[in-house]
Amino acid sequence: MNALILAAGLGTRLGQFTADRPKALVEVNGHTMLEHQLHHLSAAGFDRFVINVHHFAGKVREYLAENSNFGLDITLSDESVLLLDTGGGIRQAMHLFGNDAPVLVHNVDIFSSTDLSRLYKTNLESGADATLLTARRTTSRYLYFNPQGALCGWSNEKTGEVRSPLPGFDKKQFTPYAFQGIHVISQKVLPLLDAIPEPKFGITDFYVNNAGRLNLQMVESDPTQWVDAGKPETLQVAARIIKEHYEHTV
Repeated sequence: MNALILAAGLGTRLGQFTADRPKALVEVNGHTMLEHQLHHLSAAGFDRFVINVHHFAGKVREYLAENSNFGLDITLSDESVLLLDTGGGIRQAMHLFGNDAPVLVHNVDIFSSTDLSRLYKTNLESGADATLLTARRTTSRYLYFNPQGALCGWSNEKTGEVRSPLPGFDKKQFTPYAFQGIHVISQKVLPLLDAIPEPKFGITDFYVNNAGRLNLQMVESDPTQWVDAGKPETLQVAARIIKEHYEHTV
């Protein structure tokens, strides 16, 4: 199974922790975030990895070489010249897998109790163009899904902006969910990604803009067993989740 680890962010939210390293190499419970993700994903059955790199890309390359890629099949998608944002980064990386299987996309700083193998198989069984992990939690940006679990729109609660390709979209008629930074995307979507002229763009924008033409489904997860560890104040929560759900894999 294919897995893309998004590690190319600048890591600015982590402050001093990323002064001399990328966030992928920040340690939690004695191991780097990247090592935790690689072991966890490998244990879930993923065997082909692409990692996108940008900030301190050379350090990630050296780290993997020093650890013999942890015995895994790993390719780097280098964004050192230009940080491509999530959409552009995913597009570039998907071309490196060399097969037609869907790709699990996982942010390097997201830790959760999610059964990633089940999420991947759900996408395969449904035939969806993409399956997004979601949760009912408070956020400033919501994705809206219909009763059949299909993506229909988006809103920014701070600015009041609402977007949807569907005519007459009324967010009150749909259920709001927060996106959890983990999703499975089919290779069938690649032609649409390739058609975007801009080198950098966000994957959420792509999903929302194409909600009318793609089958974009959701899987709900437990928000209490999930954390974005991209901020110093959330590293302790990450440590707990890793101990409870990841520790046996390292």
